[in-house]
Amino acid sequence: MFIKICGITREEDALLATALGADAVGFVFAPSTRQVAPSIAGDIARRLPADIMTVGVFRDEAPKRVVEIVNSEGLRAAQLHGHESPEDCRWIAERVPVTIRALAAGSSDLRRFDDFGVDLLLLDSPIPGSGEVFDWSLAEAGPGRRQMLLAGGLDPGNVASAIERVGPYGVDVSSGVESRPGRKDPRLLRTFIEAAQSATPPAAPHEGSRHRPFDWEVE
Repeated sequence: MFIKICGITREEDALLATALGADAVGFVFAPSTRQVAPSIAGDIARRLPADIMTVGVFRDEAPKRVVEIVNSEGLRAAQLHGHESPEDCRWIAERVPVTIRALAAGSSDLRRFDDFGVDLLLLDSPIPGSGEVFDWSLAEAGPGRRQMLLAGGLDPGNVASAIERVGPYGVDVSSGVESRPGRKDPRLLRTFIEAAQSATPPAAPHEGSRHRPFDWEVE
């Protein structure tokens, strides 16, 4: 199970998350209580193991700026969390290693997900970034058996149930493992990651769910 810890603002939180078994960490560059400067994210990313996916989270940022930040700071992925068009997503995806398109559960854009030309779908609450759990049956309206990260109100107490119900490629959490915005709680991090790793997904997981969407060894 691929595990992404988002809303990282401190090096110690990133190091702990990856030491506990997280596969990815996310840095929010859009206005938020968890927003960090690209230079800070780059400094943290350079101190992490090479196999960790470091993700810059953007919302309605100019495509050229997205590409500039990801590549100049040595990040591994861009997560697009706003109203980015399929054309903009494809342009970005051609210029960064991995691209994630975040969409709200129930969004009409889910029916044309392939038009975005990205590597992963992040399925979030209908109020993205709210930390609210949504009706997981809405995940069934997703784009077939595509690789999907499930977000939206996940925490140590419900992540196993979410995985067993939805069968995503991975899970994404921010507020569910925090002591306060931007500060990760070591105990919650540990219990979340352990719960996600021990969960049993459905017999027919999403396409490619046993494989990472990247392989740094062949770069």
